[in-house]
Amino acid sequence: MASLLLSNSIVSSPFLGKNLSVDGNLRKSRLCALVVRRSPRCAAADATFGGNIPKFPRSNVWDPYKRLGITTDASEDEVWSSRNFLLDQYAGHERSAESIEAAFEKILMTSFQNRKKTKINLKTRLKKKVEESPPWVQNLLSFVELPPNIIILRRLFLFSFMAVWSVMNSADGGPAFQVALSLFACIYFLNDKSKSIARASVIGFGSLVVGWICGSCLVPIIPAALLQPTWTLELLTSLVVYIFLFLGCTFLK
Repeated sequence: MASLLLSNSIVSSPFLGKNLSVDGNLRKSRLCALVVRRSPRCAAADATFGGNIPKFPRSNVWDPYKRLGITTDASEDEVWSSRNFLLDQYAGHERSAESIEAAFEKILMTSFQNRKKTKINLKTRLKKKVEESPPWVQNLLSFVELPPNIIILRRLFLFSFMAVWSVMNSADGGPAFQVALSLFACIYFLNDKSKSIARASVIGFGSLVVGWICGSCLVPIIPAALLQPTWTLELLTSLVVYIFLFLGCTFLK
């Protein structure tokens, strides 16, 4: 009986080089205590046998901002920093980590909903202003549409390329060829949108004429010190024409 009690009381023997413990769970807990940086598995073993694991003191705080220790006007980086800091500090306690993650997810969801409401309110305000505007403004806006950003960027790149091409060849001759290509592209885009070559041609040539008239009126006002000697009136007017062609084929219905 004495030998049986002795064998049960001995946990390990460093001189024999092997464990003599009967209780495997106790041995696992004591081995985990020897590790300087404990893994979650070791932390769980300590928690099972009453280990001293820090618990998140604000787990029961209802306000997610107060739970993470930040203000309601905290930036997104501050929210992430607070969340990561608290998770590292209380990683060994499962309920504390869950409480921190729940507060973090609630803040993200609230931020998403606020952004969505802001966009909806902005659209509602714009629609209300349009409805309250004079009839001629409403009629004018009925011919305007906002295409996807990718279409705007592609057409902006095209007409910007035409403008740069015209400037680079300003010493060789006028930009008549580039203007003709731009007009053809404008009519093509409008026809692809409206499926009416007549309507596309009218809008395209109208944009060309309006742009040329505006360019002829605006270019002489520009101080000569800002212009290159090779930049002729025809070239500068064509740059204004590119702007009107871009606006016509991109934003007009």
